[in-house]
Amino acid sequence: MLVYYKEYNRFLETLRDAGVVHVAERNSGVAENEELQELLSLSNRYARLIKRLEAVAGESPLADAKGEASVALAEKADEMFLEVERLKQELQSVEKDAAAMAVWGDFDYSLMEKLSKAGYVFNFYMTSVKGFDNAWSEKYNAIIVKQQSSRLYFVTVTRAGEVVDIDAENVKLPAESLSALDARIAYINGRINSIEESIAVFAAENLNMFRAELERVKHNIEFSKVKLNGEKVSGDKLVLLEGWVPEDSVEELKNTLDASGVFYELRAVRRGDEAPVKLKNNAYTRMYEVLTKMYGMPGGTDFDPTPIVAPFFSLFFAFCMGDAGYGLLLVLLGFILKSKLSKSLAGMMNLVITLGIFTTVIGALLGTFFGISLIDSNIPETLKEFIIAGKIELFGSEYDKQMILALAIGVVHISIAMTVKAINSTFFFGFKESLSAWGWWLVVVGSVIVGTLTFLSVIPVGISKWLLIAVGGVGAIGIYILNNFRRNIFANIGAGLWDTYNMASGLLGDILSYIRLFALGLAGGMLGQTFNTLALMVVDGREGLGAVFGWIGFGLIILVGHTLNIAMSCLSAFVHPLRLTFVEYFKNAGYDGKGVEYKPFKK
Repeated sequence: MLVYYKEYNRFLETLRDAGVVHVAERNSGVAENEELQELLSLSNRYARLIKRLEAVAGESPLADAKGEASVALAEKADEMFLEVERLKQELQSVEKDAAAMAVWGDFDYSLMEKLSKAGYVFNFYMTSVKGFDNAWSEKYNAIIVKQQSSRLYFVTVTRAGEVVDIDAENVKLPAESLSALDARIAYINGRINSIEESIAVFAAENLNMFRAELERVKHNIEFSKVKLNGEKVSGDKLVLLEGWVPEDSVEELKNTLDASGVFYELRAVRRGDEAPVKLKNNAYTRMYEVLTKMYGMPGGTDFDPTPIVAPFFSLFFAFCMGDAGYGLLLVLLGFILKSKLSKSLAGMMNLVITLGIFTTVIGALLGTFFGISLIDSNIPETLKEFIIAGKIELFGSEYDKQMILALAIGVVHISIAMTVKAINSTFFFGFKESLSAWGWWLVVVGSVIVGTLTFLSVIPVGISKWLLIAVGGVGAIGIYILNNFRRNIFANIGAGLWDTYNMASGLLGDILSYIRLFALGLAGGMLGQTFNTLALMVVDGREGLGAVFGWIGFGLIILVGHTLNIAMSCLSAFVHPLRLTFVEYFKNAGYDGKGVEYKPFKK
């Protein structure tokens, strides 16, 4: 887009109204632009003030934003907050002095001054009970004022100029009496309460106004940043602005640009362009886009990983929770919070509900309900047949079925990752450039497929042996010989050997990482079972009033124990599946996540 410099601001308003162009960033002069820096400073100031006012306002009704907040109004609020902070610091100091004086009681400093003029000197001491010498009473008129635990507080009255030789700590008292300090504390508390009431009134009257003003300042910041992305050309008479627009919004943009009268050129995205990314997923997959964005948006040579991340993250989460009862609670919690939270957070509750449904189903298959083993319960035998529990014999040894299932899920997950990598490489770089990826796919995924079919007795053992040799041989050609047509064969063999070392050392560790699914689910189930056992021990064998207290203890242990277990399980069930996705899957899928999210310039 080529714009006459005098019409640049007006054109940017038009472009913002259209709201479909992601402006290419040049960031020229952003740090040096005084206007933008002032706006950023003002935005930070308003944001801090709003946070403080929100803490004061609480649930009180707020006035509508009927005007524009100003810097002067913000300064008034800051002054009130600063005064409260100053008074609270002063209060701490006075309370400290009052605590020090409380030991000695409330005495009149004016009488001490008169006695001092008459030639009497008062000294205040603190020592241990054993450290007090009764001879001090005769020699220095030592008078015990108070004893606190093992400490003794006493005062001496001596003539001016008399040397007092006492092995005790000489205490320096505040310059005010206890009653004067108490009066100051009451006054400061009154001032704090009065100012805080004024702040509460101020918050109710102006909070929404500051929120609206912050939004206006943010819009101005965005406008200024976009403005600085224009490049002045033709002796600064024209401004060149570049950006990106989704294909489905091209006609809408063309109508806007034609009406504006600016010169523009449109072209399709080419390979190598750093175009922004706009994710397009269905309602289920869209909930998991937040996980993809946490790692990084897909770049120009990446597929969107979200459609695969969604089902596997749900499965991993459910496996780590491993309890059908906890899943039902998540579903219930999601529905309750969905009706109470804001629209943006309510959308996140759909994800909580979905994860709860997965947890309920997987937890039932794993045979745990609030720490109760379903396989040992009185449910019908036909339902127990669906529960995955107990041991399975493999290669002459017995293994836990759930552990084998976790490893099998890992093998499938990594196999899908390698399949995605091979397809992605072919799609973006061509089949000839992807022979190494397909070679590894044949060696790893092909071997998994052949091994699985052999285990299920679909393929005889004799045939599977020759199939594995064929798969390995064809794969080796791509890995060691045809991995790069621009290098000689010896360089390709060397590169292939290095890839083999990395694959052999990394692949086994990646697969073993999926044991965490089994371990976390097992730990959560055992902890839930332990709380149930403790709760039953409290009520077991008790009668009468003891039984009543026993059932109260039972309820407390069940409530607190399972709440704690759910909280820890949820944390583990989020972090570890995230690790399996970000490390094991993305690494084997060749996903970089260095793309830029599509953020159109709009109001």
